[in-house]
Amino acid sequence: MAGATFLCAWLSTISEIFAACSFLSLTLFILGDAAAALVGKSIGRIRIGKKTLEGAIACFLLCMVLAYWVFPILPDFLEMWGGAFYLWQAACVATMISVLELFPVQTGKVRWNDNLYVPVVVTLIASVIR
Repeated sequence: MAGATFLCAWLSTISEIFAACSFLSLTLFILGDAAAALVGKSIGRIRIGKKTLEGAIACFLLCMVLAYWVFPILPDFLEMWGGAFYLWQAACVATMISVLELFPVQTGKVRWNDNLYVPVVVTLIASVIR
């Protein structure tokens, strides 16, 4: 996770908005990825490539709960975000994390490590939708 952490930390030096977006995307991706792995390996039945649909749903649900109910009550998050954090924004971030986690990017024979690109892509998307 060092590559994504480094890139998101670099983005967070640009402004407080990027800091909030980086914090949001890294935290949700780390916890959502763990939830997807735990659920996918324990009760996953419907396979999509090397991942499971149940794992993706667990990732989405955890990200939604954290993004919509936990992040807004964190000290200074809404101030750094720049205002209210709406349900559609939480759904957009949770969906992006779940989909990018479920369908890894592949260029030619090279399969990209989702731990590198997902937090960075979600940070950039979150900065646009805020």
